[in-house]
Formats: sequence, structure tokens, C-alpha cells
Amino acid sequence: MRGRLLVLLTGGTLLMRAKPSGVLEPDDVAKDLLAEVPILERVAEIETRVVMNLDSADMQPADWVTLARVIHEAIACGAYTGIVIVHGTDTMAYTASALALMLGPLPIPVVLTGAQRPLAEVRTDARGNLVDAALVATLDVPEVCIVFHTRVLRGVRSMKRDAWGLEAFDSPNCAPLVELGLDVDIAPHVRAAGRLRPFDARLETRVLSVRVFPGMDPELVRGAIRVGVRGLVLEAYGTGNLPHLGGSLIPVLEEATARGVPVVVVSQCPRGAVEMGRYDGGALAESAGAISGGDMTREAAIAKLMIGLARYDGAGDLRAYVEADTVGERSA
Repeated sequence: MRGRLLVLLTGGTLLMRAKPSGVLEPDDVAKDLLAEVPILERVAEIETRVVMNLDSADMQPADWVTLARVIHEAIACGAYTGIVIVHGTDTMAYTASALALMLGPLPIPVVLTGAQRPLAEVRTDARGNLVDAALVATLDVPEVCIVFHTRVLRGVRSMKRDAWGLEAFDSPNCAPLVELGLDVDIAPHVRAAGRLRPFDARLETRVLSVRVFPGMDPELVRGAIRVGVRGLVLEAYGTGNLPHLGGSLIPVLEEATARGVPVVVVSQCPRGAVEMGRYDGGALAESAGAISGGDMTREAAIAKLMIGLARYDGAGDLRAYVEADTVGERSA
């Protein structure tokens, strides 16, 4: 028996067309994907639905909530064996991280894909990515994942790494869930299916992400904290090191803690993890109240902080949530 897939269209390059000037713009997303890629019918029964039509650079947290609610309702009704989301590449990793953390354990696959070149073009990666995404949505891979260029990556571990090549996404701290070669190789670390939880739409969006660099004025970060930022993600050097002599951020972190503003530290390096006690700057930051993001990506840390701030009142509860591995977003 073939599966039944729900394909949710949100826009992105895959569904764009070029203006006479060469600039890409959203196309008619109501087009019949089965007419464009008829081989999809050999994968599963396909139902398409337009959720929004956005260049993903315009995707906002409110759109994550809209999309998550549609997915949750589709899973809850029990009519589908998998869900595919067509999404722009620019913010796909942010959306994948947010969906994974908002929805929690899943009983079926939720697969995001897109393209570096529009479906309407002769030379495009869109057709292959669509077919691969539909195929993966029929497999026993009950996670939010990104399917791109024959690889299936855990969504909450993914990042866009290439704006030119077709292998646009990577997951440096988590091996692919599935590799699509001559055969389909499903990795043993795919998470087990789970029961769908009640939907929780709460997000606190007053979160700021700051990449630390030599010469950064700590007063700019202090000013952000004083004007209403509720949470801060700091992209630190290496294993979580921060300046603590000239341009020290430590007094700013102490003020953030005093004001009840959590600070999550992640690494600027795609590969590796934060170890707060390895260098003086990181150890002092931890003493000032900073929370280690471990090996989470920036995208996952931002989404997790938005969710945690909305769901947990106490600083201890929020810290425990950030430091826990809930859907494979960080090493346990």
C-alpha cells in the first residue's frame, strides 16, 4: 500500500521565476507539482496545500507557528504517512530547528526541501530534491529533517553552508540520517517514533544573536539588554571563549543575569562544542551566569531560547531546558 503525503508549499526559490531583469520573485505556487514532476505519483499519493508564498528571507516566527500548527493538525488527523515542506533555503535551517523543537517527538517524517535553482528552469536541482523528499517522507524517519542533494540531515542540527553549490546544507555535529545513493542507507541514530504532544504556540521573540569579534563594544550588548532584549545568544570563539580583558563581556553578562536575561553561548565554529571551563574567558562567563549551548547550532539555540523563555518562568527551569537534549539538538 502506497503512503499518502501532504506537501505544504511556503514559497522559496524552488517555486520562483525570473523577472526580465533576472531577479527572482515568487511564482504561482498553486501550480500542479504533479504536472511539473509527474514521477512523484510513483512515490506516493500526493496532496498539496499552499500555506504561504514567501521568499524565506521574509519568514518570521509567526510563520513558524502557522506552519507548525498546520503540521500538527495534519499529523493529528491521521490521514498522512508523511509531510513534505517546500521552503526557501535562506532560512530553512531556522524553520527546521523551530519546527523540531515546537512539535517534539513525531510519529511520521516531516521533511523540508527546496532548491538552489527554480523548478521552472531546465537546469535545476528542484526535481531531484522533490523526489528525494517525497521518498524520505515514506521511510521510517520520524523526525523533522532537511533533504537536499541526496542527503537527509536532522533539521535541528542543520545549517546552510553554501550559497552557490548544490550541496547547500550541512550538519557538522551530526551524521546524516539517511544517504541516498544506489540504495537508501538509513543510519542507526534516527530517533524512534513518538506520540504527538498537544500543540503549544508560545514563543518569546525578543531574542538577540550576537557574533563576538575583536573590537566589539560591550556597551552595545549592554544597551540591547537594557532596552528590552529577553534572551541573548552569544556566538563565542572556539570552545566558548570570550574576551575578559580589553573589551570584556563579563560585566555585561553579570548585568544580564541580574536582570533575568539568559545568555546562551554557542561556538562560531560549525564543528565542535562549547566547553565553558576550558579557557578563562569561558569560565568567567559561566560564573557570570552564561549557559553553555554545547554543540547546538546558532539556529537551534535561537529557536530553543525563544521557546524556553515562553514556557519556563524560573531561571533554573530554563537553564535545565536549554542544557537538555530534547529532540537531538545537542549531544547528551
